[in-house]
Amino acid sequence: MPDPTLTNEIKNAVAKRRTFAIISHPDAGKTTLTEKLLLYSGMIQTAGMVRGRKGGKVAVSDWMGMEQERGISITASAMQFPYKSAVINVLDTPGHQDFSEDTYRTLTAADCAIMVIDAAKGVETQTRKLFEVCRLRGIPVMTFINKMDLPGRDPLDLMHEVEEVLGIHSSAINWPVGSGREFVGVVDRRTKELLLFTKTSVGGAAKASVERVSLSGPGVREHVSPELWEKLHNDLELLEVAGNSYDHGEFLKGKVTPVFFASALTNFGVEPFFDAFVEMAPPPGSRQADTPAGEVTIDPVEAPFSAYVFKLQANMNPKHRDSTAFLRVCSGRFERDLVVKHHRLDRELRLSRPHSMLASDRNTLDVAYPGDIVGVINPGLFAIGDTISLSGGFNFKPLPSFQPEVFGRVRPKDVAKRKSFDKGVEQMTAEGTVQMLKSWDELDFYVAAVGRLQFDVLQYRLKSEYNVDTVLELLPYTCSAWLGGDPDAFDPPVSVLKTRDRRNRPVVLFKTPWDKEYTAKKCPGHTLADMA
Repeated sequence: MPDPTLTNEIKNAVAKRRTFAIISHPDAGKTTLTEKLLLYSGMIQTAGMVRGRKGGKVAVSDWMGMEQERGISITASAMQFPYKSAVINVLDTPGHQDFSEDTYRTLTAADCAIMVIDAAKGVETQTRKLFEVCRLRGIPVMTFINKMDLPGRDPLDLMHEVEEVLGIHSSAINWPVGSGREFVGVVDRRTKELLLFTKTSVGGAAKASVERVSLSGPGVREHVSPELWEKLHNDLELLEVAGNSYDHGEFLKGKVTPVFFASALTNFGVEPFFDAFVEMAPPPGSRQADTPAGEVTIDPVEAPFSAYVFKLQANMNPKHRDSTAFLRVCSGRFERDLVVKHHRLDRELRLSRPHSMLASDRNTLDVAYPGDIVGVINPGLFAIGDTISLSGGFNFKPLPSFQPEVFGRVRPKDVAKRKSFDKGVEQMTAEGTVQMLKSWDELDFYVAAVGRLQFDVLQYRLKSEYNVDTVLELLPYTCSAWLGGDPDAFDPPVSVLKTRDRRNRPVVLFKTPWDKEYTAKKCPGHTLADMA
């Protein structure tokens, strides 16, 4: 018989939680937006730009040295903190396209996504790919059109492009007053108020102050120039006649995206956006799982504790040389030292020393609820996709692998460091930084990745975390596929390299996409899959 007090406690905790990922093309301002969320929640006093000046701050959410050097997010970081009445779990995903696999896994842990778009560039390639992942998983998406403080495209054009390129209805929740140097505020279309912002400190390190003026109030025109008022009035009239109205049910189904205009750098429009996000984004919901008898639904409140591993990360704290498994809590209440069933290994284990994250800073965790991200020490027992629970008997849906597109051999410069090298490569393969392939005769090993930057990270981390300098030799293959059908009967018409992945599945490497297409036509008895 479930304890009604505990059920009520979990129900209240779930209602407060908002677990989301921020997706964008590189340089659209994703990490800056994450920093501003920390600023407005009171977690940090001043926001640090991603590319900090000498002696200046670097972004809290970028913990790896290479991220701070290059000014990009490479790993997905997880952070939890209170924002007003809500508890926020933000998954800051890598913006770089080479890390789409890490981003995909992270998106499985999110209940909602914020899509950041550069007002000057519109919908870019990586944004499109990540949006497709959200569509595939049925994740509702809110759109944040950033950099309104810089010269950009017309807001109506941007709205139209979101609809055309992504195939989704867009509904403007607010509307910008001016752009570039003339960006002075936004109109909240729901409350019919003009929100005017005053200048903040250099680089938006402090909060922007907001003055609210009713659109129908006397003297509202005194706050903006006649030209800006004319354009604003025309745009708002056009939106009323031809724009999409916001439907919350359609948003939750992923059919409509609410759109907000702002500048994360100056903080103009940031706080109203966060407030709307807490109000509109869904709390953690039910999840589908597989059992021997078929599919079941795991309710976040009614079902006992369950979670799955969506990310592994080693050496976040170089002093401890440890590995952390990140769990997304899906149901029930998590408690420290809980003994759970590990479904894949079919054994029980104790979850000791759990912690929540603020970038690389750890805080010991006593309890967690659905939607929360819990870091636990990984003594080599966890793999990405593992399900753990109190009851057992089911597995959450598996996380797919992406086809790699760059391949190489990596070896240590100093043969005496082979043991450290092997340990490092094994760790980063487990994390999904790179994939490991073995030749058909199992005498040779290759590293494979979705993008070239992943090899740079591999070499950087082998050097910084394992003190191993490496030599990388790239191979002349540009695409691959998982082979379906009898591998011994596979007779391709072009030169290929036959390999196996970590789970012993056959993977074929091709020199050109044309070779792959031609092989698919000439070998109808076999299938070539881009995801496994």
